[in-house]
Amino acid sequence: MLVLNEEETRRALAWPALINAIESMFRGSCVMPVRHHHGVEVPGENDATLLMMPAWVPGSYMGVKILSVFPDNGLRSFPAIFGTYLLSSGKTGEMLAAIEGGELTARRTAATSALAARYLARHDASSMLMVGTGRLSLNLIEAHATTRPLTSFRIWGRNPVAAERTAEDARKLGFDAKACTDLEGAARSADIISCATLSQDPLIKGEWLKAGAHLDLVGAFKPTMRESDDMAVIRASLFVDTFDGALKEGGDIVQPLAAGVIGRNDIRAELRELVSGHHAGRANDDEITLFKSVGAALEDLAGAILAYESVKT
Repeated sequence: MLVLNEEETRRALAWPALINAIESMFRGSCVMPVRHHHGVEVPGENDATLLMMPAWVPGSYMGVKILSVFPDNGLRSFPAIFGTYLLSSGKTGEMLAAIEGGELTARRTAATSALAARYLARHDASSMLMVGTGRLSLNLIEAHATTRPLTSFRIWGRNPVAAERTAEDARKLGFDAKACTDLEGAARSADIISCATLSQDPLIKGEWLKAGAHLDLVGAFKPTMRESDDMAVIRASLFVDTFDGALKEGGDIVQPLAAGVIGRNDIRAELRELVSGHHAGRANDDEITLFKSVGAALEDLAGAILAYESVKT
């Protein structure tokens, strides 16, 4: 059985190939049962989350990701996410690979956002604001830069020191990146705003979004969590990774739906409809678009298959 650690997983998941693999999986016949989502009490701290996400392509591959999210791990200088992906044969059930789940999750999440931006961000988008300084931030910068001609990056975090550290890491990768403390000012000028936080309350206000902006909401994966306010979902054309996930778990969609701020018909399309051509995505250069993702098991399966096949060959 193949075992891939964090670095090996990263090397096996090059951005263009991963984005294309996820697009192909959304177009295909992947089966995704409802994922298991459990709250886990952590005495004296915020609750953790245990996720188990199965998926399979009949006769080809099947797999399951077991993942934990401990939001207060930053206090210990630990990553918030730990996990493992178990990939098996869809013909025999033979276990084929165990893949480091944290890196797989970070890269497939960023790749999915970049895939959505192919259809939703302006083709000439050149500036990006990264809200959040966790593991996903650099991945999102790299992934979005794969699909759009981005030349300028601003990074904001609640901890300015962490924001500067992330900007420094981005510069080492060759990006023109700077930390910022003025969230509103950076948001008003950004072509793409990507949020990857564990925020309970809105960070980005809809009144800040300029004509043609694309808002990519990756964090806030529970109904009680939120990264954007009501005005953002009112002003934007709304898209999600999957209806089943986002309409149940994504607070940025669930809360305004429950409050009657938006209706179900305001959600234009899920990602499968974009990649299949059933919805064209962005309609014009002035349209404000919003993409909310909570993660889908097929994204993990696509990444796990890519990693396995690229290493085995």
